[in-house]
Amino acid sequence: MCGVTIVTTAGRPDAQSEALAQQAANALQCRFVSRQKRSVQKLSSHYDAHVIVAGKERYEYFAKGASAPFFFHPNSAAFRLKRIARGEREPFLDATVLRAGMSFLDCTLGIGSDSLVAAYVVGEQGSVTGLEANTNIAFIVKQGMYMYDTTELPLTACMRHIEVVATEAVAYLQQQPDNSVDVVYMDPMFEEVIEESTNFTALREAGEHITLSEQWVHEAKRVARQRVVLKAHYTSTWFTQYGFLQQKRESAKFHFGVWEKE
Repeated sequence: MCGVTIVTTAGRPDAQSEALAQQAANALQCRFVSRQKRSVQKLSSHYDAHVIVAGKERYEYFAKGASAPFFFHPNSAAFRLKRIARGEREPFLDATVLRAGMSFLDCTLGIGSDSLVAAYVVGEQGSVTGLEANTNIAFIVKQGMYMYDTTELPLTACMRHIEVVATEAVAYLQQQPDNSVDVVYMDPMFEEVIEESTNFTALREAGEHITLSEQWVHEAKRVARQRVVLKAHYTSTWFTQYGFLQQKRESAKFHFGVWEKE
């Protein structure tokens, strides 16, 4: 669900970036194009395609028409984990009530910040699966979690514990048994743009904009063993429309909604 994609190297490729480019082309079954000193914009225009660039240390994804590339970075997860380790409150955990050994399904992985926090809490005895509808973004995040600086613990251990699956959420949920995952989590692209969240601009431009639906919520509630958690803009009507108890927070632009299985 991402259209025509080509893979190329950085502007001045070396053997490592060429190998990474070929790895991406093979994994995504798309065409490798030699850079030949051409700009990413020129390549995108010439081939009418999205472009994945293999650099020396990371992949970057240039979606057609996007103003900035998407690449993996742990983003807010790093300082969130430090706050949790200090015993500070984390609204995401207040909503999900995750504990060691639990299973967590993130229906909208994106850059993976919430899944990283979940992986830290559930530990090695638990499980975290992240779904991403855009195949290119799923590849970038999966590889980014694998390639990221291994000296940064416990962040690295959390990354290695997340299973990234390139699929659309409803299709995946339909294949799961009843009551098979402790917590199912949904964070669709907000109906309202939060201007302060500029670090998500590249993801918003490159990602799939799949809105919440009755079918999606129904399947999530069927699969969840304990609860379904929805993250949405604080003005969203989704909370009441789909039967979630909205956890309101002063000054927060997004709220969590919780549905608990009886």
